[in-house]
Amino acid sequence: MTARGGLGLSVEATERRVRLLERHFRVLPDNPAIYQEWKSLVVMHGVTGVQVHDVRLVAAMKVHGVLHILTVNIGDFKRYPSINALAPTEVT
Repeated sequence: MTARGGLGLSVEATERRVRLLERHFRVLPDNPAIYQEWKSLVVMHGVTGVQVHDVRLVAAMKVHGVLHILTVNIGDFKRYPSINALAPTEVT
């Protein structure tokens, strides 16, 4: 069974890919400022439903000064002008 939006990978295959990503990218820490930013963004943009998960990413990005996100769902980030969403096809 594949989770909605998932890649159909096993837990083991997912773990291998995560380890590879961790070797190449810095993992940013969670902190209370992210929650406060998330709450503010949810209210400011009237976000409901599953979109609250994307807002959590945006909040963490803002707190850590990250300006770009690579995603197959560019439309989910259009309402956040401080975030530059790029599709994989846009990256060379």
